[in-house]
Amino acid sequence: MDAKRILNFLSDVSKNNNRDWFHEHKDEYDCCKAEFEAGVTKAIAAISQFDPSISHITAKDACFRFYRDVRFREDKRPYKDHFGAFIGAHGKKALHAGYYIHLQPGACLVSAGAYWLPTNILTACRNEIMGNIDEWRKCVENGKFINQFGYPNEGDWEKHSGKGFGLTHLKTSPKGFPRDYEFIEYLKMKDYACWKYVSDDYYEGDGWLENMVDILKTAKPMMDFTNNVIDDYE
Repeated sequence: MDAKRILNFLSDVSKNNNRDWFHEHKDEYDCCKAEFEAGVTKAIAAISQFDPSISHITAKDACFRFYRDVRFREDKRPYKDHFGAFIGAHGKKALHAGYYIHLQPGACLVSAGAYWLPTNILTACRNEIMGNIDEWRKCVENGKFINQFGYPNEGDWEKHSGKGFGLTHLKTSPKGFPRDYEFIEYLKMKDYACWKYVSDDYYEGDGWLENMVDILKTAKPMMDFTNNVIDDYE
């Protein structure tokens, strides 16, 4: 995957986010889109070696649209400033947890898990964690997971650097759960996603695939735990 070309194009888009400029550079967009989809196809093949449930997914299934829906938004920029792909067994619009790769100048990342979960599923996940805390801790408190993603709610997603486990979280315990629970940080989480920002040259060529697999394999037990709950609601 020619990540340098993609990131250069995205940098230009961020400076010229209007339809006239984009139409003049549509050929370059098409080339970058094809490059990204080729990279996603390789990512799917690599991930399917340890998670066969996603082997039927194609790049077109996984890649998000580059065009923004601005109908009900104050921000009227017509195009995104990144390329992203969510590789999940149930598709990119499902609640089912999956794997995410993201190319954006200064904010490339590898991520896994489930986010934007509705309250009823979050509550079910919290109950499942409390009921099976030892199993959950084996998934997220082993040395490799902590080394890759850190502890819950300690990372800062908005800084576009570092690593983290949980994009957002409550300041206090969720309603109906004990405030003095020993592992309350897991119940305060509003999503069960882990992420790691990488350098802009990370996705260049094919060398990133092996490292990506190592990162995502570490996240898989946590994903499997949450998917066992989520799948009951899909």
